[in-house]
Amino acid sequence: MSQLVATFYKFVQLADCADTRKPLLTYCLEQGLKGTILLAEEGINGAIAGSPSAVHNLLAFLRADLRLADLAHSESITHSSPFDRMKVKLKKEIVTLGMPEINPSQQVGTYVRPQEWNALISDPDVMVIDVRNTFEIGVGTFARSHDPQTGSFRQFPNYVQTQLDPQHHKKIAMFCTGGIRCEKASALMLAQGFEEVYHLQGGILSYLKAIPREESLWQGECFVFDQRVAVTQGVEDGSYKMCRACGHPISQADQSAELDHVGRACSYCGASFDF
Repeated sequence: MSQLVATFYKFVQLADCADTRKPLLTYCLEQGLKGTILLAEEGINGAIAGSPSAVHNLLAFLRADLRLADLAHSESITHSSPFDRMKVKLKKEIVTLGMPEINPSQQVGTYVRPQEWNALISDPDVMVIDVRNTFEIGVGTFARSHDPQTGSFRQFPNYVQTQLDPQHHKKIAMFCTGGIRCEKASALMLAQGFEEVYHLQGGILSYLKAIPREESLWQGECFVFDQRVAVTQGVEDGSYKMCRACGHPISQADQSAELDHVGRACSYCGASFDF
């Protein structure tokens, strides 16, 4: 049965997040929702799935808090269950950069609507950076984008420090899955002296939903952190599966490979197993 998937986040001071965790979890369970919501003093970050009415009820429940009244979200339909259970977790950060002094609620880069993104990244004077991790980039990305070669978002500050120069890289355009990593990445870069920093509003998911296939500059599929593994243009369920052994996303070609037919290992980790 089809389910509605909603993703959302907001950087906002939530000093009482520990007190709100249990009531929020209880409400989600009452609505029959599944997914994960992260709470921290810096804000909220969530991905949930369920019936349309349950999802919309939760969003209304969250927006009843005046601090979240303008909480933006993105929706898509899936034909499989993307989550096993409902979790509400307390975290130090809703997306982990490891630099608590970076505060996106104080400053971020310039938002670029999906409809304006193609023109920006086609400008040869703009350096386009994929803020995601390398294994995500392997599933799909925009042409001309740079891969920071990171295994986690915590490594992004080192990439900025060692590979980028505010005097040389005058215009930066960044993108990530849903926009949240770019919020922190742009705040970091502004703090380090970069002046023109742009990021895709709503991330890749908003772009795939808003831009027609024939106009899209996206190449491949977009990795997502749930059981769909990846989505395509229109935020439709993609063709990738997850390796049960190493957790690496596996393309259709790799799924038909000899190592993968037992569903235990893929070409990325198969050499480590003795069948």
